[in-house]
Amino acid sequence: MVEELLSLRVLVASAAGDDRDRLRCAAAVATVPIEIIEAEDAASACRSIAGGIDLALLDAALGGGEIARIAAAARAASKAPFTVLLTSVNGAPSFATDGLALKPVDVQAAERFVEGAIRLCVPSRVLVVDDSSTMRSIVRKTLAATRFPLEVTEVAGGADALELARSAAFDVVFVDYNLPGFDGLRTIAEFQRENQRVMFVLITSAQDEALAIRARAQGAAFLKKPFFPADIENVLCGFYGLRALAPQRG
Repeated sequence: MVEELLSLRVLVASAAGDDRDRLRCAAAVATVPIEIIEAEDAASACRSIAGGIDLALLDAALGGGEIARIAAAARAASKAPFTVLLTSVNGAPSFATDGLALKPVDVQAAERFVEGAIRLCVPSRVLVVDDSSTMRSIVRKTLAATRFPLEVTEVAGGADALELARSAAFDVVFVDYNLPGFDGLRTIAEFQRENQRVMFVLITSAQDEALAIRARAQGAAFLKKPFFPADIENVLCGFYGLRALAPQRG
């Protein structure tokens, strides 16, 4: 995925030098070259946005008015960057940016966050595994309606998914529980046995809380049919290093 990026320009708007330092150190060891543009207030952040950036990370400590001003400038840009509000509050208050994330408290947390944030700037490869062509089409259309950049491939069964994954890398796998041959949980287990570092989402129409518990025990997210773009976005937030998305953009 990220190897397709030549470089990223990331705005870090914060009055706190320590916060900027952490994100700068994390960017220095990221999987793609990242140019960090630092800003201490809304005026300098808006000037940087006018020069073109790919991602804007905004410290909530700047204040609601400053954040709203920067977010508005980002939305008005010819190529609007994704904006993320970094907060120390473990919750989802009203915010003017596209997404909300916890502020990294150390360099290691910053490195994990930056790797997730990179994915907001390039399509992630998604595999949909379901033996129903109708359901695969529904999932594909639902994924296409999210605000995340995704490239979707689909197959009908677990064995086909594993064979494909040996020659093509995927970032996220949506797998139906009721599959011919072996079920969705076994498919996930086989992926993990192959050392595939993938985010798994088990999907099912079954009313079965025990199944959700089993899925989470295997490290998979759980999604109940029918679902909507907002449901998928909520499931994927962690993959992108986010706590929440704004209800709508623009």
